[in-house]
Amino acid sequence: MDIILLERVEKLGTIGDVVTVKDGYARNFLLPNKKALRANKANREVFEANRERIEAENASKRSDAETKSKDVDGLEVTLIRAASNTGQLYGSASVRDIENGLNEQGAEITKSMIVLERPIKSIGMYDVRVMLHPEVVSIVKVNVARSEDEAELQRSGVDVIAKMFEDDQAELRELAAEVTGDGDASDEGVPSAADAAEVFEEASVEQAEDGTAPRDEGTSPPSDANA
Repeated sequence: MDIILLERVEKLGTIGDVVTVKDGYARNFLLPNKKALRANKANREVFEANRERIEAENASKRSDAETKSKDVDGLEVTLIRAASNTGQLYGSASVRDIENGLNEQGAEITKSMIVLERPIKSIGMYDVRVMLHPEVVSIVKVNVARSEDEAELQRSGVDVIAKMFEDDQAELRELAAEVTGDGDASDEGVPSAADAAEVFEEASVEQAEDGTAPRDEGTSPPSDANA
């Protein structure tokens, strides 16, 4: 379908441009939201007759949005959510959550202004676009964490998921050091958990071969009943 744009539409064009889009996109979004007109002869004439007024109204709205953006840019929304040990949320952080968080700070944002490229499904810091006007975009921070302490760490630049992984690796290194009797739990030369299991198995085999393997106290030696 050919349409005439009444405002700037990302990846399509700006006011007055005639572009071709899919019928569903035009009928379900552009036309009902008054972002465009069907590009027929009558509508072309109507648009040209009103072009000056449409452009003036757009400029006024853009100016208001630019003023408002000064209060919105850089705002942070903190969302405390339950998540697994790998940082995956039990659910997701929604556009509505972000909208509510911004409006609690006096932003006066509507849900349709928030552009979320993909659902937020893990803890972390996210940059989210807020379209105050088709030509004015603000960036806000969304801090998704399992606790206020984690949120503060992320706010200071710590990658919480990476830190969790490092902590887990440190625990494994300590365990491996205990198993091998090596007090040095540094990265270099320290066996993995699989290596530690192999150490146990080799020790058991050696004990069995030299007859020093401990006897299971709950098991009696075979009787000589058949002798």
